[in-house]
Amino acid sequence: MSGRPLDVLEASLGEEVTVRLKGGEEYVGDLSGYDQHMNLVIEDDQDTTIIRGDNVVSINP
Repeated sequence: MSGRPLDVLEASLGEEVTVRLKGGEEYVGDLSGYDQHMNLVIEDDQDTTIIRGDNVVSINP
């Protein structure tokens, strides 16, 4: 998958992604939303997590 970052996020909506943060934490879940600042909404079976875009190091679809 290649392209502009927001295009990759759009293509990944509803799919499982792994998000790595600056502090070394990792979140795995379905990408249910994002905005132009790359703030992310990740959902798993039990929780919904909102991640600020400036903390994100990588997103692997």
